[in-house]
Amino acid sequence: MNKAIIGRKLGMTQIFTPDGKVIPVTVIEAGPCPVVQVKTVERDGYSAVKLGFKKVAAKELNKPQLGQFKNGVEPHKYLKEFRLENAESYSVGDVIACDTFVAGEHVDVIGTTKGHGFTGVIKRWNQHRLKETHGVGPVHREVGSMGSISDPSRVFKNKHLAGQYGHEQVTILNLEVVKVDAQRNAILVKGAVPGPKGGIVSVRNSVKA
Repeated sequence: MNKAIIGRKLGMTQIFTPDGKVIPVTVIEAGPCPVVQVKTVERDGYSAVKLGFKKVAAKELNKPQLGQFKNGVEPHKYLKEFRLENAESYSVGDVIACDTFVAGEHVDVIGTTKGHGFTGVIKRWNQHRLKETHGVGPVHREVGSMGSISDPSRVFKNKHLAGQYGHEQVTILNLEVVKVDAQRNAILVKGAVPGPKGGIVSVRNSVKA
């Protein structure tokens, strides 16, 4: 990974190619992201850069959070660390903008999916419901058999059960950058990315392209 940026998902739209094809795209407000800290192999054991996103007033952060910005960088709400191959070429205060990416290249987008709360097995694992006929029930959306009674006399690990669904980190690989609008700090990528509108995402160059 040699370049990355923090952004905010604005939503989906579509653009038209000169030959009339429709491309569904997700609009991501990417950057500008100042370099808050540079980590080196000699001092920290590995090389990385810590980026900030979305300026905030100092009163909105607590003392530990403000301690990250004693190096002269303005306070930002979101911080994320990236292990870039060329991390040591950056300096504190450098700004990474969306034009670090160009149209046509492929990127990976990392985000947090929508949370659905406590859900049943049909919504969470796409299981089938029971037949809605006489003799079945009284519950038709239950999980079903838990296993044999006498052997093994327990429920196996990793069995699909009801529980918390969503709100987990997901990475979508090899999305194509359709357009980069440097004036509006926007990157348009083909297809969908995880998370709700307004969700914070990370964009990096594709590791499997």
